[in-house]
Amino acid sequence: MKFSLCDAMRYIKAYEVGRPPTSSKYDLAIRLRTPKNGPAVRNRVELPHVVNSSTRVCVICPPDSKHAKQAVDSGASLVGEETVFDAVKAGRIDFDKCICHVDSERKLKQAGVARMLGPRGLMPSEKLGTVTKDVKAAVGAMIGGSEYREKLGVIRCAVGQLGFTPEEMQSNIREFMSAIKRDIAQLSDRISKDVHEVVSISLKHRPLLSRSWLTMF
Repeated sequence: MKFSLCDAMRYIKAYEVGRPPTSSKYDLAIRLRTPKNGPAVRNRVELPHVVNSSTRVCVICPPDSKHAKQAVDSGASLVGEETVFDAVKAGRIDFDKCICHVDSERKLKQAGVARMLGPRGLMPSEKLGTVTKDVKAAVGAMIGGSEYREKLGVIRCAVGQLGFTPEEMQSNIREFMSAIKRDIAQLSDRISKDVHEVVSISLKHRPLLSRSWLTMF
């Protein structure tokens, strides 16, 4: 069954009445028309309205530096060098994202934690922008941003919370779609890739909508 975005959100809120407004997330799935074995779209986008407000960010930087203070003031939940390395080695990985200041990159590589952070997608790298000079901006982007990655021709990303209004959802979806199109535009001209359809938008993995509602945007 198909619903407009506004109607679907109204039904969902009625069904989920009593739940905290930030407890459930709307998940958008985009199917791409893409060649097999081609490069995958992967990036992070800062949406107009924060979705993952509970994201725990770890910042690896000199503990007594100005960068450490900036990290704490920006909302990082764990800051330091040796304390972070010791926690990771002990299996206490109590964070969802990890950033490393350039001054601590050598210590990070020497700490021997890549084998624990890597499989979880938490190992900082310059390619992903998680090894940085600007800790404040990086933490803000992590807390206020959403990561996405193409898998088998489909990109999934959380674009809203249960308590969002339709207008907030529309704003986030517009920005998410624009980000994907920018990523595609940056690929080589020899690579044919474009947005094919919106597979669904769901809350807690329950299908809600089909591509028909995209005409609203």
